Amino acid sequence: MENIARWLANDAPHKSVEKLFAAFCQQIVRSGIPVGRASLGLEVLHPEVSGWQYIWTDEEQSVHVSDRATTSTSHTYLNSPTRLVDEIGKSFRRLLDAPCADLPLLEELRLKGMIDYVMYQLPFLDQSRTAVISFATDRSTGYDLASLNWLQLAANLLSPYLERHVLHRIAVDLLDTHVGPNTGQLIIEGRVDRGAIELIEAAIWFADMRGFTLLSEESPIPEVLAQLNAWFGIIGEVVEAHGGEILKFMGDSVLAIFPTSAGRDRAAACRQALSAAQEFCRRNDAENARRISSGMPPVAHGLALHVGEVAYGNIGASRRLDFTVIGPAVNKASRLLQLAKRLNRQVLVSSAVAKEVDQPLLDLGRYRLRDIKQRQRVFTLLQ
Repeated sequence: MENIARWLANDAPHKSVEKLFAAFCQQIVRSGIPVGRASLGLEVLHPEVSGWQYIWTDEEQSVHVSDRATTSTSHTYLNSPTRLVDEIGKSFRRLLDAPCADLPLLEELRLKGMIDYVMYQLPFLDQSRTAVISFATDRSTGYDLASLNWLQLAANLLSPYLERHVLHRIAVDLLDTHVGPNTGQLIIEGRVDRGAIELIEAAIWFADMRGFTLLSEESPIPEVLAQLNAWFGIIGEVVEAHGGEILKFMGDSVLAIFPTSAGRDRAAACRQALSAAQEFCRRNDAENARRISSGMPPVAHGLALHVGEVAYGNIGASRRLDFTVIGPAVNKASRLLQLAKRLNRQVLVSSAVAKEVDQPLLDLGRYRLRDIKQRQRVFTLLQ
């Protein structure tokens, strides 16, 4: 046991769970413990993914991703050793010397020649999520008591290294989900000081749903939330597909940016923002056609595009920060969105964006924007 502890501390490949788990299983076999199959189940905290299962045999290794929406109610989980260990909070063992009708996985392993199966709950500090490891052997006598004790101690030694990976994965996933992947990476790297900003250039994408107040007054809250989530879902997919990042949702509004960066200059950022706007309009029109055919009212929207320099960083209270963008360019985009509603236009494009794109736009003339001194020339998409 001292050898595997030293190996974990000094020589194990800690950069990924997959490589660490495979090397760990190989070390167990080298130590003389007969393992024909091993499995590692780790639950994370992600809106779409429940967790990962790593399966190792002496011939191959595979990784399976679990869907968060269905894992806890799936037949596979409900009829598995993992559920039993989750519920009883201690190890589970079964000799596979008879059919296992109640646990299909063990019956499958029995038919493949496995004789003994054991699963341990990993002693994570946080016991609220699944963290289990199992071992199966085809040795005719199964596991003796010394082997079982050895395996449990080895699993306990591995546990803190795995929990470190899980906690890091949770932190990254939560930041990606709640503030966006680019912003989340900056926070992970240490950008947490209030007032710490950088000046960047970005195409600004501001959108809102029209008629939301009336919808909120006339519809049940669950229906309102479902409609908002469906609408936001389309925006999220479109913005991400075109290289942008949503910074925040504000009631029925969305603020996203397409920053300039290496390989994407001002013109490229504007083209991608405009392309995202066009795709969103197409998809929203298709969704509205579906809604109308189902007897539901269509969902109208407004969308404004502008480009300029913004202050990007932490703004807020000492213990409650918001990573966002501010500046005159953001204010102008907001005013354009208000004008889009007045003009009953789905999309308004500033002259700054129009100069950077090569596709024709419809010139709507010059308009006064609130708190903006000079009249602004605005454009919209050609029908």
